Amino acid sequence: MRNLLSFFFLIALSVSLSAQTGTKSAVRGYIYDKETTQPVGFATVRVEGASLGTISDVNGFFSVPDVPPGEYQLVVSLTGYDTYTANITVKRGEILFQNVYIVESGQRLGEILISGKKEQAKADIQISKLQVTPKQIRSLPSAGGQSDIAQYLTVLPGVIFTGDQGGQLYIRGGSPVQNRILLDGMTIYNPFHSIGFFSVFETELIRNVDVLTGGFNADYGGRISAIVDVKTREGNRKRLSGLASVSPYQARAIVEGPIVPLKEEGGSSISFVLTGKQALINQFDKTLYPYVNDSIGIPFDYRDMYGKLSLLTGNGSKLNIFGFSYDDGVNFPIADYGWNSAGGGMDFTVVPTNSSTIINGVFTFSRYDTRIVEADRLPRKSGISGYYGGLNFTNYGRNNELEYGIELTGFNTVFEFINFRGLTIGQDENTTEISGYMRWKRKIGPLVIEPGFRLQYYQSLNYSSPEPRLGLKYNITDNLRFKAAGGLYSQNLLSTINERDVVNLFVGFLSGPEEAILKPNSNERASNRIQTSVHGVAGFEVDVTKNFDLNVEGYYKKFTQLIALNRNKQDQTDPNFVTETGDAYGLDVSMKIEWKRAYLWGAYSLGFVTRNDGEQTYPPVFDRRHNLNFVGTYQMGSKKEWELGARWNFGSGFPFTLTQGFYSSFDFKDGIGSDILTGNPDLGIVYDRVRNAGRLPYYHRLDLSAKRIFRFSKYSNLEITASCTNVYDRDNIFYFDRVRYQRVNQLPIIPALSVTYQF
Repeated sequence: MRNLLSFFFLIALSVSLSAQTGTKSAVRGYIYDKETTQPVGFATVRVEGASLGTISDVNGFFSVPDVPPGEYQLVVSLTGYDTYTANITVKRGEILFQNVYIVESGQRLGEILISGKKEQAKADIQISKLQVTPKQIRSLPSAGGQSDIAQYLTVLPGVIFTGDQGGQLYIRGGSPVQNRILLDGMTIYNPFHSIGFFSVFETELIRNVDVLTGGFNADYGGRISAIVDVKTREGNRKRLSGLASVSPYQARAIVEGPIVPLKEEGGSSISFVLTGKQALINQFDKTLYPYVNDSIGIPFDYRDMYGKLSLLTGNGSKLNIFGFSYDDGVNFPIADYGWNSAGGGMDFTVVPTNSSTIINGVFTFSRYDTRIVEADRLPRKSGISGYYGGLNFTNYGRNNELEYGIELTGFNTVFEFINFRGLTIGQDENTTEISGYMRWKRKIGPLVIEPGFRLQYYQSLNYSSPEPRLGLKYNITDNLRFKAAGGLYSQNLLSTINERDVVNLFVGFLSGPEEAILKPNSNERASNRIQTSVHGVAGFEVDVTKNFDLNVEGYYKKFTQLIALNRNKQDQTDPNFVTETGDAYGLDVSMKIEWKRAYLWGAYSLGFVTRNDGEQTYPPVFDRRHNLNFVGTYQMGSKKEWELGARWNFGSGFPFTLTQGFYSSFDFKDGIGSDILTGNPDLGIVYDRVRNAGRLPYYHRLDLSAKRIFRFSKYSNLEITASCTNVYDRDNIFYFDRVRYQRVNQLPIIPALSVTYQF
């Protein structure tokens, strides 16, 4: 604890020093699309006459430090926009703030972000980091004709999704609980609906998604495998606008607009945005798709709501207040399952007028409750609620960037589970985590280095976890770059998933145990009670041509300690938790080709995942050896009013534990008087002693779509999309009911038509 307090003292001291110094002249500001008023990222910013420049980030922010006093011309350029120029005067010790509004050019090209991203690739590490934009999400042939980030994540290298129904997301050997999903800084405990085509996120509201599949630096913590960071945009600052869309799967709507309209000369505004969607598939499945799942149909029901209020000041400081409510439910013959989640919070950015340090803060609260009643009628329920507060400080130099911050996380977990022996395992616990971090990026000629350090203190466990991180990139040529990253990672949150289950609908959450835990299959106590891992990633990226990118990465994750619920507890004296170790390693290859009218994406992943429980080494249920994805779109027509899309996914079979036999299981509720001769006992399952020795069949699926846009005016258009999921009607397995000896498949061929009106 003393080390943690010292670390926080150093951070506070550095903040104080940066506020007092940092008075060198600089030019900074935000770049906006003049028409939509949305931030424009990856634009090139130059201070002509000073030979200085930079690239705007995903929020449109740019900072050109150490500009000598004098008169210059500020030039902003980006493919697809007219070049912006403005005369500026920089005074000694002044930080000049300039909002820039750029205008879409008459020859707007499809590769609008290419030029800026090429320059960004040379300056940023970007190891195991995939940036996803709404344009890319919409390019994917989508179920029901409505695009969603849930469908796009599945085509990324290193990402494994277990299916159309009840699917879970696994990233480079990590289970769902080991991936942190963020929405505007809030932790989202379950981002995917039970029908795996849709997430809780609204595509039209997404500004950017960063998927960090491993080796992430010290600014992210609390998870040992991966990070998915979703950031939403602000509402329209100039006019009232919106969207209404309907398909056989769902209906959704967006409305947004200004409360105080934006004035370019002042730069201040207040705007709002509200979104909502409601499942329809459970209402229309029997009529439109009577052949799906026989009498079961497609029994999914969900509804989502999200709202955001945004305040922007003239100097770039801003405040966002947001809230959400998500619900989901499904009723299979084997399980009645549902969950609901709600939360809210605020984030802010402070741009001081006399300091080179930018301050960001986030304060959020969220909760998640889930329950399941299975065929054996033994209910399970879980709840987690918590808060998060964080302050981050970023200091921009000419060839370096320093980021540091402090974070406070607290959550309460409530869990109840009755296992096959009738023993109840429960938890009601409050947990607090305090962390601080520093990340420094320095560019030295062709070399970019990014060391970082994070210190996590788990108060309820009285344990500190020092976590050094490092990333680097070497620009061998303008078109070829080598990169590598690694570090130590930890987390306190646990999941209740049983890796013996072929299908996992219920995912409960627990905090790390206060009781002592033992090393795998040993009587020796573990040195700590958290989950830990070590990452190592290396690879290279090549700009084969201006429009053709190739990325190759090899990775290794050593899960030095994993903690799981002891669902096989035989007696009250048995421990509630068990430990394991694990390994995940493999190779990810991705390629992207972008032309004016065409987009092609391909990704191949070769992965190996193992777990060791002290008795045997086995592959977990998400160990997919081969995973291949191809996505292609092509725009036609003089105004690109037609768009054709295709997506094909191929994956090798998941492992599962084989069945050896069955036995009669009496509960002896009547004691010695129980009728074992003519009674009707439950059917118990005898599993093979080798865990997950079997493999399910290979998975593959083709999706197609055709889109037509009718433009009525500058702001209004109608979009009609015809789509078909699982075009050649592949029988991909969903689950196998061992007791009934019945196979249930994923969704068959499903055509759909969607209509979307924008105004």
